[in-house]
Amino acid sequence: MGSEILIDTTSHETRVALLENGSVAELYVERERDKGIVGNIYKGLVTKILPGMQAAFVDLGLRRAGFLYVADVESVEGGDSLEKLVDEESIDDDKLLAERRRLGRRAVDYPIEELLQQGQDILVQVSKEPIGTKGARVTSYITLPGRYLVFMPMVDHVGVSRRIANEEERQRLKDIVREAKAPGVGFIVRTVSEGVDRQEIHSDMAFLTRLWEDIQKRAMAIPAPNLVHPDLNILLRTVRDLFTSDVDRLILDSPQDYETCLDFVRSYLPHLEAKIQLYPGKEPLFEAYGVELEIERALGRKIWLKSGGYIVIDQTEALVAIDVNTGRFVGRRNPEETILQTNLEAVKEIVYQLRLRNIGGIIIIDFIDMEHEESREKVYNALLNALRSDRSRTRITKISELGLVEMTRKRVRESLGRVLCRPCPYCDGSGAIKSAATICYEILREIRRAASTSQRRRKIVVQLHPVVADILLEEERGYLETLEEQFQKQIVIKGDYDLHEEQYEVMLLS
Repeated sequence: MGSEILIDTTSHETRVALLENGSVAELYVERERDKGIVGNIYKGLVTKILPGMQAAFVDLGLRRAGFLYVADVESVEGGDSLEKLVDEESIDDDKLLAERRRLGRRAVDYPIEELLQQGQDILVQVSKEPIGTKGARVTSYITLPGRYLVFMPMVDHVGVSRRIANEEERQRLKDIVREAKAPGVGFIVRTVSEGVDRQEIHSDMAFLTRLWEDIQKRAMAIPAPNLVHPDLNILLRTVRDLFTSDVDRLILDSPQDYETCLDFVRSYLPHLEAKIQLYPGKEPLFEAYGVELEIERALGRKIWLKSGGYIVIDQTEALVAIDVNTGRFVGRRNPEETILQTNLEAVKEIVYQLRLRNIGGIIIIDFIDMEHEESREKVYNALLNALRSDRSRTRITKISELGLVEMTRKRVRESLGRVLCRPCPYCDGSGAIKSAATICYEILREIRRAASTSQRRRKIVVQLHPVVADILLEEERGYLETLEEQFQKQIVIKGDYDLHEEQYEVMLLS
């Protein structure tokens, strides 16, 4: 079984699932009230220069300002140096941003205060969504993705996706682009261009060039801050970026989206039109294909393995920690073999969960300790092989003697958990609250302090959660009576289910 794309649409959200061999490999969600902004181009206003960080804040007209690092500031000098440093053989279309930023850091010869001024207008593109409390990451090196090409109006360069391995085909595609390319601009040939004829590639080049001209005209005509050009919505982005010849079917449950996809494909990908299908079933699309169950599983902290072992995924602000455990799996022969088998099984599940949950940033994997170097090497190689199916850029280190692997995964959008969930309002996202006994003893100390500060008032009223009240009135009844006798005050306990379990109030009354 090959790959399938499912698109589930309602009035308030669109969900996209990429299935590989019948299993959900990637999941994307876009809601009408909270649409993504990666790829959007804004006319921004520089509001603050930070020389110490070599960065600037740019007002985009959004809730939070964008963050612009010096390496992402386009300049004549930086652009020229960048073009000279680009290694054509290393460019891959979905690694373009990271490569550009890496080269840009080497290309910048000037401090940011010499490149930008406060109050200056600047054309920028969002490269990373706002994540957590951070604003969007922006760059002034604009890129416009088409079906077959990525247009780089700031860099004079032609590159080909590394996934196109055939050297003759690579050279053919480069020649096709170079013969029609204007001076001073660049293109990256995308993977889907393999085998595509000259006319289609030139047509994509012409479309992207006209689009850039329109963007420039609009940017000149509007004040900052303002949106100049929005990226495609999730429906058309899916068709543009995921719907390739390797995909067996694209199934939609919305007749309107079905027609929109057909129109788009007829214009740009007529050879794929027969693969687009309108879902005929009465059962919801995601339930029919088991996607809803996978979503629920992806929101859990503990994931069980078939052998009886399990992994635990904890996401913090700075990093993601993944812990591997043998659980109920005890093996049949020796402990080293049991541990190796569990770790190898965990590798597949970890990579699957990273893609499904769209987890990025710094990731620490705590494998079960292995005594033999040979076992560690097997697990490390298994992890490398599993990550080859991941479209996001990853870097991993060797397994340490403690069984730890440090890795990074390119993060552009919020993880699935951050999109679908919010911090628990009861524990404020900490995952724990004080025990009822702890709160009980805090209240007793507060009663003692309150009673000792006032001689006139004869009554102390405590409002608290009934769970804590039960401990006070049962287990600590004797101590309450001791306090009443010692301070000559009446202590009244009032339970209130509307209060948080950690919340209470101690009042002195006449």
